Amino acid sequence: MKRLAIFLFALVLAGCAIGQGKPRLPYNTWYVGIAAPRFMEVWVESVDVIDRRGLAFERVHGGVVGYTSNPVGWHKGGGAMKPVSGVDLPEIIFVRWQSLVEPQTYNVRIDIPQWVRDEMLKPQRAFCPWDGHWIDNQYRYDISVGMAPGGIAKAWVGGPCLPAKEIGRFQGKVDPRGPYEGLSDGKYYRPPTDASKAYIEQHGIPYGSW
Repeated sequence: MKRLAIFLFALVLAGCAIGQGKPRLPYNTWYVGIAAPRFMEVWVESVDVIDRRGLAFERVHGGVVGYTSNPVGWHKGGGAMKPVSGVDLPEIIFVRWQSLVEPQTYNVRIDIPQWVRDEMLKPQRAFCPWDGHWIDNQYRYDISVGMAPGGIAKAWVGGPCLPAKEIGRFQGKVDPRGPYEGLSDGKYYRPPTDASKAYIEQHGIPYGSW
């Protein structure tokens, strides 16, 4: 009986592990996008996620971002997208990035409200303007994070053929350790490009526009 009880207990644990490993979503994966305003160059060290099960996933995205067409203000959503597989819907997203034009290193915590997860699970009928068709069962399964000088971050939820909805505006904190958690002797990923330098020398950094 003792051995049977141990065996049954092991089966329960195995079942829990399997349940945690495969989220129950109406699609195979959701996506994270990273973006920045034009010329306000950024290098993302890491995007980390705590999902709604309380499980933590480090470095689900990072690196080069997608840039908007305008240095002032924001587009809505988009950016360099990457699938986040095996992770349930997000509860918290942490982003650590280098603002190359200042230069400065920031951390931001983005708490994802319940309405966003509800939106990500709601099938919708959407009109796709590029092909002129209506499509059923479309989902907002993209979370986009935009990063700007001054540590400003904005987040949106969107999806194919569906307009993005703003989640919120967030203020990042300066990491006093500097780039790469202090492991690079203060060296950033790279200096700004000539185009970025030329824009900032002529117009400055448009703080307050984000």
